[in-house]
Amino acid sequence: MSARTKARKLALDVLFAAELREEKPTDVLAQRGRPNQDELAELDHAVRIIEGVQAHAERIDELISTYATGWTLERMPVVDRNILRMGAYELLWVDDVPDGAAVSEAVKLATELSTDESPRFVNGLLARLQQLKPSLSL
Repeated sequence: MSARTKARKLALDVLFAAELREEKPTDVLAQRGRPNQDELAELDHAVRIIEGVQAHAERIDELISTYATGWTLERMPVVDRNILRMGAYELLWVDDVPDGAAVSEAVKLATELSTDESPRFVNGLLARLQQLKPSLSL
């Protein structure tokens, strides 16, 4: 598993916990304490994702809500919602992650951690954002 894949899993853990606790993701990250050896390699990218999702949360949720056909943000499983937030952040704000990688990594997380329908849903929504990326005002 690549360092960035591990970083995404770590970021998802933090974002998920933050939502359940109704706390800021950066506060949850700080509460985790010192990273262990396995987390050190991926920590920088995980922190970038966590801070980026937090900084752009309002716009990310607005985009997800707008383009999630037939689903409200509140109705989505918490894990899916946070996978979509991470994928949208990487897709729209992180220049050194190829768009295809951002989408495929999000789909991979949904496949591993969510429902049978989630990978297709995540793929469809992020692919739509990727298609609209040039016309979106960020």
